[in-house]
Amino acid sequence: VQLQAFGGGLVQPGGSLRLSCAASGSIFSIKTMSWYRQAPGKQRELVATLTIGGSTNYADSVKDRFTISRDNAKNTFNLQMNSLKPEDTAVYYCNADIRGAGDIYLRNYWGQGTLVTVSS
Repeated sequence: VQLQAFGGGLVQPGGSLRLSCAASGSIFSIKTMSWYRQAPGKQRELVATLTIGGSTNYADSVKDRFTISRDNAKNTFNLQMNSLKPEDTAVYYCNADIRGAGDIYLRNYWGQGTLVTVSS
């Protein structure tokens, strides 16, 4: 099982960007999906979480601007980022608890990270 994040890039303040995280491999189910970010010189922080039951949680700094969602058919989850600010600049990582086919345990996986730069 692997996670691959993509969709990062350069965007102007106030703009929007959509990140996606694709899970590949023999997957039975994806339980909890999250996005983290790490800005230069700072610790990695949790941005948003989506549970299999549909509950969401957001960092205060992104509430009402970011939306996490999933596409079950494609084993993909997304982060829609609106009204972006320079302080949103960071490497964004996807993370998920996944049960592989034939596996009885949930395992935690990280994507490789995608850079988001918000600058004029």
